[in-house]
Amino acid sequence: MSAAAAALPAVLAPPGPAAATLHAEVAGRGFARVPGGAMAALLGPEAGEALDGFAASWERLETDAFMADGGRYRRRRHANFAARSGVPGHARGPHRPHFQEVVHNGLNGGVERWFAPVEDAVAGSAALRALLDLGRGLADALHCERDWFVEAHQFRIEAAAGAPGFPTPEGVHHDGVDVVLIAMVARRNQAGGETLVADADGAELARFTLLNRLDTALLDDRRVRHGVSPVRPADPALPSCRDVLVLTWKRGGSPG
Repeated sequence: MSAAAAALPAVLAPPGPAAATLHAEVAGRGFARVPGGAMAALLGPEAGEALDGFAASWERLETDAFMADGGRYRRRRHANFAARSGVPGHARGPHRPHFQEVVHNGLNGGVERWFAPVEDAVAGSAALRALLDLGRGLADALHCERDWFVEAHQFRIEAAAGAPGFPTPEGVHHDGVDVVLIAMVARRNQAGGETLVADADGAELARFTLLNRLDTALLDDRRVRHGVSPVRPADPALPSCRDVLVLTWKRGGSPG
């Protein structure tokens, strides 16, 4: 390979048949539900080998201190990335606050929320890289290849007897982005947590529960809204938690 050729950026690989089918489903319906086994196949063996360590990082999340309802049932970490048109991968950006407009989050919107950063090892893990690449492929397929501002959210929702947890305390909503990926990481001793997908007018399109590792929902956020019902412990005497990863892509390559 010549020095000039080596200096050129790698090009994005075309999607395989399974990914292309997924892109077509979201383009047609506005969302897709992917079982964990199918997601594992899409992500590949390197990501699969990294999943146990990736999931273990949820034990190190910090309490979300920005809940306007006063709740302390949510733990999280946050990171942001940039994806540049025609260039593979996602480059992590300097740590910054998460911000949503009030129109998208009537409970916690309108303020800059500084969450603990995603750990470096987690941000660079094969599991997260594969999930980012899969979601970025969908974003490019739906909205044409472009620059993207990407956010990663690690969430843990805890519940106890008489104290339910609320995965989406703001209700059924748009996130104010283009594409949303919600992947189940772990679900322990939990009842509830049903995902609702609705169209922009609020008409119900689907209900399902993410139960197993890598059970995933992918959403065209401009077309559909989503929400998750409260969770409670299946056995009131035991600890209960719901661990998910949420990734979002917003066109423009910047948070604005």
